[in-house]
Amino acid sequence: MVIINSFEEYKSYLGCAIGSSNWHRIDQEQINKFAEATLDFQWIHTDPVAAKENSPFGGTIAHGYLTLSLIPYLWKQIADIQNVKMEVNYGIESFKFNKPVLVNDEVQLRAKLIAISDLRGITKVVIEANLDIKGQTKTAYTGNVIFLYHFK
Repeated sequence: MVIINSFEEYKSYLGCAIGSSNWHRIDQEQINKFAEATLDFQWIHTDPVAAKENSPFGGTIAHGYLTLSLIPYLWKQIADIQNVKMEVNYGIESFKFNKPVLVNDEVQLRAKLIAISDLRGITKVVIEANLDIKGQTKTAYTGNVIFLYHFK
């Protein structure tokens, strides 16, 4: 895990891979809970029997937005941004879902700092996020996440 205490320390990672998270297994229970939270009960996610019989994937798949929602959790395993008063999830850009995440797949976030700026004392960073699927060469998604940090 990388520990970052200031704008200057953050900036030293510009253009560099910051790191990777631990592997996280997405099981049917997590998929079902996400369906309940988002009211998205499409059978491809929540009906293992129908998905096994009718989908091209041979089983259920995670919601794309479920995999996106894991970014804050997985990011905290990569970088510990200290000495901040507040952190804000500011946005996402240019996301593409490249491959579905099947039930019981393990995923890992890889992060690279591609931009950083000082907005009158607020640090804005753009992180290239890639979600790897264990055993697969193609990523589940690629895109950029934007965070704002108010360092003390």
